[in-house]
Amino acid sequence: MLCILSTLAVCVSRAEVEEAAEEAVIVENNDFYDNETSYRLRTPEIYVDGEIADKGLVNFAELPVRSLIVKEATLEDGEVKFIGAYRFDGYSLFDILKERILKKKNQKEFPPPLDLYVEIENAAGEKVVASWGELIYPNKLNRIIVATSVARIIPSKTKEQWPIPETSQMVFADDLLSERNLSEPVKITVRSATRSFLINRKLKPLYSKSIKLYKEGEPVGKIDELDNQLKTQSYKNIFYGRGRGLHKISEFTGNEIKEILAKYFSSEKAVLQRGLFTMAAADGYRVVFSASEVFNRNDQSEVLIVDQGKDEGGKFLIFPAPDYFSDRAIKAVSEIHFDLIK
Repeated sequence: MLCILSTLAVCVSRAEVEEAAEEAVIVENNDFYDNETSYRLRTPEIYVDGEIADKGLVNFAELPVRSLIVKEATLEDGEVKFIGAYRFDGYSLFDILKERILKKKNQKEFPPPLDLYVEIENAAGEKVVASWGELIYPNKLNRIIVATSVARIIPSKTKEQWPIPETSQMVFADDLLSERNLSEPVKITVRSATRSFLINRKLKPLYSKSIKLYKEGEPVGKIDELDNQLKTQSYKNIFYGRGRGLHKISEFTGNEIKEILAKYFSSEKAVLQRGLFTMAAADGYRVVFSASEVFNRNDQSEVLIVDQGKDEGGKFLIFPAPDYFSDRAIKAVSEIHFDLIK
């Protein structure tokens, strides 16, 4: 028996104490994401390569530590499997690349960095990709990190002990399914999209009546009209460009483009990991989106396709709600190409 001495002696059994402890919810502080042990992850060196001037190893000592809270789930045999809830600490892909000077292969043809993407490879030779826009243009920076430590976020009642990885992780916090959460990344490569388009800045009117769809260079369909059977989505936006600043304050209403593209392209595991969409306008302006940022978002900020129905800058416009800048809001869209990076 355990006795607590006060004005009255109260004695309880050890079993009763242990039972009471199990039922109690212990809160160390109001930060639910910092109440558990943090585990260091084995982290190999990472080399940065590709279309940049200053190739070389990442110096983690020069970078700030970032934290992300993530719920991990993956596809297994077509079914979603929940893995666990975690706080990951590490170094953001934005911080790793922001000081690297670009040397685009197609600089003379198309100077903007809008058609760049980043290929991340691990020690086993597996790859995932991210668009340059995901890193540089989003409303919320530093949402992709190389995690070098991890802590569980444990439910107070059920006490599930989620599995802890052993190696560093590439973590994409805004992905619904964690197919791009690559283990033990060792190489980061910056590349230009392979698709090339004729530039005609003097095109008048800037208009395309339809969008041709291609998969690995082969035509697979065409968008002439939006699907009135699909629900529409609206976003109010302060439309602000990287170069010219404020364009307008407006509301964009259209279909989620993933609902349109899903009729022509799958969203299987490999597509979410290594798929890229290159979207081109009638005048040759082009932007790149990763397939995962189109099909696999968990932040309720979707990429819309908008039917503007006007002669200049029409017919179709792509509006990326996750972006801070308007630069990937491409108008007069004439082609969308899907490619799976090998």
